[in-house]
Amino acid sequence: MRIEHIAIWVIDLEAMRTFYETYFNAIAGEKYHNPTKEFTSYFLSFTDGARLELMHKPSIPASTDNEVNTGFIHFAMSVGSKKQVNVLTEKLREDGFTIAGEPRTTGDGYYESVVLDPEGNQIEITI
Repeated sequence: MRIEHIAIWVIDLEAMRTFYETYFNAIAGEKYHNPTKEFTSYFLSFTDGARLELMHKPSIPASTDNEVNTGFIHFAMSVGSKKQVNVLTEKLREDGFTIAGEPRTTGDGYYESVVLDPEGNQIEITI
């Protein structure tokens, strides 16, 4: 078994699609639109592994806090090497994105950094 996809509600569907295409080499499928439900989405595919579904519906409110709660907290993207973790982290920083965790080796042996996407979702960038 494997995770097929993870879905995220977003406010700005096009900006989020562009972010994942630009920094994580995602390839967006065709935009889905259901006018009856006022729902739009993209499935983003990556070179290897699960897909990411970005979903938008005007009636879904934006998150109002950054408190840590139970439930989904982050997902990790593997970029292949320490060097690539560092390079991508610096590129995201230069482009104005929040680096929530600097590159480091964690207590359990992972080398990672943490970045926030345009809507504040945490992404671990790992080897």
